[in-house]
Amino acid sequence: MLIPLIIILGTGICVFIFFMYRMFLAPRKVLGLDKMLKAGKTKQVIRSAKQIIAKEPRNVDAHYILGQAYQVEKKAELALMEFKTVNQIGEFTQLCREIPFRMQVGELYWKFNQVEEALKEYLLLIKEQPSEFSHYAKVGQLFEQRGQIDRAIQYHMKAVELNKDHAPSHYQLGLLFSKQKKVLEARRELDIAVKLEPANANAWYYLGRLLKESRDFAAALTAFDKAQRDPTLKAKVLIERGTCYMSMANYDQAISELERGLKLSKDEGDAAVLYGRYFLSVCYEKTGKLEDAIAEWEKIYAKKPTFRDVAEKLSQYQEMRTDDGIKDYLTSGKEEFLEVCGKVAHASGLEVITSKEIPDGCEMLASIVDKKRLGTKKMVKLMRFYRSTEPLNDTVVRSLSEAMKKDNAVRGMIVASSGFTRKAVEFSESRPIDLIAKEKLTEMLKQVDRH
Repeated sequence: MLIPLIIILGTGICVFIFFMYRMFLAPRKVLGLDKMLKAGKTKQVIRSAKQIIAKEPRNVDAHYILGQAYQVEKKAELALMEFKTVNQIGEFTQLCREIPFRMQVGELYWKFNQVEEALKEYLLLIKEQPSEFSHYAKVGQLFEQRGQIDRAIQYHMKAVELNKDHAPSHYQLGLLFSKQKKVLEARRELDIAVKLEPANANAWYYLGRLLKESRDFAAALTAFDKAQRDPTLKAKVLIERGTCYMSMANYDQAISELERGLKLSKDEGDAAVLYGRYFLSVCYEKTGKLEDAIAEWEKIYAKKPTFRDVAEKLSQYQEMRTDDGIKDYLTSGKEEFLEVCGKVAHASGLEVITSKEIPDGCEMLASIVDKKRLGTKKMVKLMRFYRSTEPLNDTVVRSLSEAMKKDNAVRGMIVASSGFTRKAVEFSESRPIDLIAKEKLTEMLKQVDRH
């Protein structure tokens, strides 16, 4: 009787000691780890937490503290593994409280691009704290990552409803509305974002782009000026500023901005760089710097042969590389260009009376020399020479026709380094106007060289 009694008593004492350990000693040990963690003794915490987990695999607090220690040690993957275990156990304690835990694990899921898992955590947080605006903002960003723009907008709108001064949600709404081509809504939200957070360079950048698209160039330039305070945006901003000046026909300033932006750019294959080079080539072309334009087209072609009309442009100007006459016509300065045009007129049997510059070229009033009728009154011909790269339309021909009446010119002639549209040709056919396209111009320039 004595031995069984001793066994029963011993077993009871062991059970009592076990439960006392679970109730008092083990929690105290974990609380001790929490104090050590706050004191920065992470390596000691990791070692002790692992020892506890080895004995108690379902000890939520030990897993939680171990995860926190891994985070301090910048071992995020190991931290997430421990937090996943806490989630699997599904119990929360005074130490491992649900809301702080879900916020931490949600951030880790986000860090490792586990969007679905992160979304679950933040939706649970909304359920627990329906008036906390930051949870809605996180969910909005996660839906955006999933490509669900409408739902993303819905949650960001809820975030700003709860906190109208939450600048990040206004900024995100601006980008989302912009993707939906809702320009007014996008501008409204970005305007609010930069007022609430003037240091947000990205908000200024996207606001500038919207203003540029609306052709409010002065306001766009101001926005871009504030955006370029961020060194990481400076190259892109300078390219955008350059396109603003190009749209305003301020080609010299556009060239300056675009050249600076491209100099700062590192990835030659980046879409922004390709567009920057293309717009720079347009400015060079507009200002007669065709060799520089060709150099830009060649750089673009090397990276992306199918980019816009670059291949066509290179083909169009291929002749310029081998024909000095057309090269001089297209690239010479103002005085040299007038001289070249005067020689073409003279080779055509004309005597130049007056000459002046016009946009993209020059105009000459010349007399028609007729050696057989020396004593008669000389007839006047009005000539316009263009260095445009695009085919000239009927508006150009109509303009010459009107000018001929004012100058009492009996004939007119338009010389183009490109060609003419069908309407331009049709309009000239019933009028005393000669159209000289690139091919004929090339021949005329060769005659000038021979003389």
